This record gives sequence, structure tokens and C-alpha cells, in this order.
Amino acid sequence: MNNKQTHTALIKGEAERLGFLSCGISKADFLEEEAPRLEQWLQKNMHGEMGYMENHFDKRLDPRLLVDGAKSVISLLLNYYPSEEQATDTYKISKYAYGQDYHHVIKSKLKELHQFISVNIGEVGGRAFVDSAPVLDKAWAAKSGLGWIGKHSNLLTQQVGSFYFIAELIVDLELEYDTPVTDHCGTCTACIDACPTQAIVDPYVVDGSKCISYFTIELKNEIPTDVSGQFKDWMFGCDICQDVCPWNRFSKPHQEPLFNPPSELLSMSKKDWEEITEDVFRKVFKKSAVKRTKFSGLQRNIRFLK
Repeated sequence: MNNKQTHTALIKGEAERLGFLSCGISKADFLEEEAPRLEQWLQKNMHGEMGYMENHFDKRLDPRLLVDGAKSVISLLLNYYPSEEQATDTYKISKYAYGQDYHHVIKSKLKELHQFISVNIGEVGGRAFVDSAPVLDKAWAAKSGLGWIGKHSNLLTQQVGSFYFIAELIVDLELEYDTPVTDHCGTCTACIDACPTQAIVDPYVVDGSKCISYFTIELKNEIPTDVSGQFKDWMFGCDICQDVCPWNRFSKPHQEPLFNPPSELLSMSKKDWEEITEDVFRKVFKKSAVKRTKFSGLQRNIRFLK
């Protein structure tokens, strides 16, 4: 084995030990195919009020602008599919937010991986990214052979579906590169047909400004009345397009204790949510990503659903 192969095997082995579902690697290069797609998406205002999507256009497409001398993008998947879900007749939050904020959980794992590389391979420069910088994580994961981007624009994998987080470690180390897998959506349109707000405007194109997740998390103003009655009890995020996807029959519960929900979250009824106090909000969502919408934001969403 040459150095590149040895280093790649070491990194993938450690990623597995840290609990990642899978690890794929691609060359840190300009994302040629994504550039025109991103430009059109922004021109059509499909990002709504997410103004940050317009920033750092070049950096989103070229990791070498984020990390000096970047050679490789290491993409990692971490499962968050829960063993238990909320009751069907209550206000719902997206499964990814059941446990502790994934940003912190994954960041610490990435730091460990970077530390491992430094100890076992040598001083390697790099940066960890968890959905918090201008990185097109789904594009990199697909390029690295971890899955294909489905018609709902989420990454899909035959073995495990789509209920996982994607993160990257961009490093200035040359490694063995993986190749993309083929698309297995076929003629299925389950996600398009199921979206209550018709946010999937074409196969593989999601109008972010029509998505329930956008309305309940990103939108800071009042939710427009023309989408009233379309949210199907989702008060933070939405999993509909993933729940109906046939590939998610293969989802298996995660093994990460930090992603387990507090017991109160699973037992709360609609009435409980409607009467929630700020103290209860703080207790249930102490370390959760739901804090992002704040107590007032969650109250706004619940009022809209009532």
C-alpha cells in the first residue's frame, strides 16, 4: 500500500470507530456542475429570506477558498434515526432535533478525527464543517460516493435511507478518492406527491421558500396565511418527504445517546404544547437545535397550527 492508501484506510477506520455511518473522500476542487444550479436557484429567490445563502458564492463552490492548500474533502454521515417517535396526534418536531444540537455533537467527533490524523499521519492542516459554513455538504457527500441526491434534494443511500447528518473535514492532505454512485430514485415521485406545500417544484429542485422547515425555522416574520392548514401539525421542521421515501424503510435506529430525546418530548400532547411555558421550553430543549427558533418562535408556530 502506498501512503495515500494507508492514510485513507486509517482515516476511514477511525471514522467508523467514532460512530460515523460512513466516510467518503473526494478531491478538493471547483464544483462545476453545482455552480449553474446554485446560481439559478438564487436568481429564482428559492432561498426566501435566507439571505446568507447569497453570501460567499465562490467559497460554496471551491473548498480551496475555505482551507489554504486544500487537497481532500472528507465527507461523513452520522445517523439520527430515532428508536421512538412522538405520538401521531401531537404537534411534531423534525426527528433531527429530538436530542442534543447536532452541531456540537458532530463538531467534537470531527475534532477527534482531526486530532487522530495529526497524531497518526502528521501535521495536517484542515477545518471541520457541520452545516455552519458555506459548504455544499450534500454535493460533496454525493461526489464522495456516500449516496445520490434524491428528488427531494436530500442525500439518499440504499442501505440506510436519508435520516443522517452530513459533515466535512477539509484537509491539505492528498488521499485516495471515491467515485459517485448512481441515482436510484427511478420513476418514484412519492416525495413530490406528499409535500403539502408543493415545495418540490421539479424533481431535484426544492423551492426553499415554500418548505415547512423554512416557515417554521428560518422565517422570522409571521407565517403567510396562504399556507394555513397545510402544515400537518409540524411545528419545527418537517420530515414528510423523508418519511414517505421507500429507501427509508431501511433506516435503523442510531447508537448515539446524545441524540436520544428527553422523555417529556415524546409524551407531550397538543394541549401540553399549547400551554407550554418558557421554563418547560428551556428544560425540554436545553441543548436542542429547537432553541434556534426561540420560545417566541415556537409559540408563533403553534398558534399558526391551532
